[in-house]
Order: sequence, then C-alpha cells, then structure tokens
Amino acid sequence: MSFESKVPSGDELHAEIKRLKEERNAVILAHYYQTPDIQDIADFVGDSLELSRKAAETDADVILFCGVKFMAETAKILSPDKTVILPDMDAGCSLEDSCPPEKFKAFREANPDHIALTYINCSTEVKALSDIIVTSSSAETILSQIPEDQPIIFGPDRHLGGWLSRNFNREMLLWPGVCVVHEAFSETELLKLKAQHPGAPVAAHPECPPAIIDHADHVGSTSSILKFAKSFEGDTLIVATEPHIMHQMEKALPEKTFIGAPGADGNCNCNICPYMALNTMEKMYTALRDLEPRIEMDEELRVQAKKSLDKMLEMASGTVGQGDLGFVKFGGS
Repeated sequence: MSFESKVPSGDELHAEIKRLKEERNAVILAHYYQTPDIQDIADFVGDSLELSRKAAETDADVILFCGVKFMAETAKILSPDKTVILPDMDAGCSLEDSCPPEKFKAFREANPDHIALTYINCSTEVKALSDIIVTSSSAETILSQIPEDQPIIFGPDRHLGGWLSRNFNREMLLWPGVCVVHEAFSETELLKLKAQHPGAPVAAHPECPPAIIDHADHVGSTSSILKFAKSFEGDTLIVATEPHIMHQMEKALPEKTFIGAPGADGNCNCNICPYMALNTMEKMYTALRDLEPRIEMDEELRVQAKKSLDKMLEMASGTVGQGDLGFVKFGGS
C-alpha cells in the first residue's frame, strides 16, 4: 500500500490517526508524561509497565507506545509477536543513558555476592543482566522478601535507591544515575512556592533528590500521586514530578488547583522531560502510516530480560493495579 508523504494537520490529523489505528489494528499507549493531546487520543494512559501488560492482553497487531524507548522495549519483551512502534526513536531516558550495559556488567562482576534490583527505567540489556526488576510501587514489597543479610545492588536511580534505603533501613550499593527531570527541582524555589500557598501539600516522586523529598507530604509513583490528588484535603496541590501528569488531575478534579514544583530559576521548563517531548501527534501519524520506527530485539536477549520482569511480577503480585502498575482506561476509539 502506498501513502502520501504529506502529514495532515488539525482535525484531519486527529481523524487520520484514528483511521490508521483501525486499519493497522493498533493500540495506542501514552505515558502520563506525554502532552495532553497525546494522552487524550490514547486507548490507555498510565505507567510504563502496566501499559505494556494491558497491550499484551489485547488482540492488537500493533502497539504504538507514546513514551520513551525503554518503555517500548518492555512492550516488545511482553509482546514479541506484536509490532511495536515508537513515534521518535531518539526518545530516550537519562537513567538508561547513565547505565551502559558493559559498565553495569563490570559493576556486577566486581560485586559477585550482590543481587541486582534494577529500576525498570533501564535498557533491555541491563534488564537481562539483572535479577529482579522493580517499579517505584513494587520495590517495597520485593525488598521485604529479600533476606536482610543479602547484599543488594540498586540502579540506575540513586535517588530512588537512597529513598528505599532510608525508608526501609536496607543498605544498598547504589548506581549513580539520576533523572534529569526530577533532578531539576529546586528546594529554595519549592519553599517559596509553599510560602505562597500555605497549607498546600506537596506530592513528590521518589526519583526526586532528598532535599525535595524532605518537604513532601506524599512520596510515590505517578499513579500513587494521582490517587493522592483525588484524596487530599484542601483545594491546592504542589506536584513534584513531570508536569504533564497534572492533565489527568485537572480532568478528574477541575475544582482543584494543581501547581508544578519549580525549577532552579522558579519558572523554567526544565521539569518537562525533553525525551517525552520528542513525541508529537505528527510523529504518531507517520509511525502508524509507515510502521516505523520499529522496536526490534534479539530473541535470546528478550527471553533473558523477561526473566527479571517475571521475577518482579512473581514477588509483587499484590501491587498489580496500584502505583506504577496502575492505569487509566478511556472508552473512546
């Protein structure tokens, strides 16, 4: 089938994405950090792992994952027979970039008595080198099942690892990676914002540095923050994570006010994920039109990486439907 190279715009673009979705028998997934227009056209909006799990349960032939590369790779790990496409293959992740597989392998070999609990924000190769994958919601449940005398490596996010270590009194050898979004928040500016909105609670993602976490009334994954937004008393919430999550809060709770925690100069856009921002409606259209860029994966690597994901689900089945394993389903086409 041949396609015109011209990319439509406006209402026509929206209609063409829906048409191509039906034609390709595709399911559209969007992470909470995507722009509102992408969230609103998706079939499922949520956190990375449960999006992949929901897509695997569908009869779709194609998964269009509007997120970052490691998320699309996770979808491919769980759905090897489906075609998985990403709007922009350059949509990476600073945590994944901070943990090259060859260096992680050497790190593991230098600490042979340690098991590797690895945050899902990593490459397929690093997942294959890990013992158990964790999300920010499943980590506590998994950590509680590991003997206290068992040495642990945690990577690639040192802030999430440090938060777990402090809260659950477990010493861990931390990989020194950080998320550029959560690292950008300023304690000084947050305190100024709190002073401007006395009594407003702060909800923060555990990828934030300790100086931000120390001022938070709620610390949790993106879905956990969404749940807190629906239950907190008061009319204003300060949110210390990627600000596009507030789209779901504003849709669910239009009577409340949600304010993004500020960056270093108080008003910069440095807390917007530059990788998530690479995905656009136009790129969604061309990805569905051309079935490219496509996630390809060596089968042996996929099987090895899936072992660490399966181990997480085996140990943390009680967290399914909560935190990073949560999702929002939309009934539209």
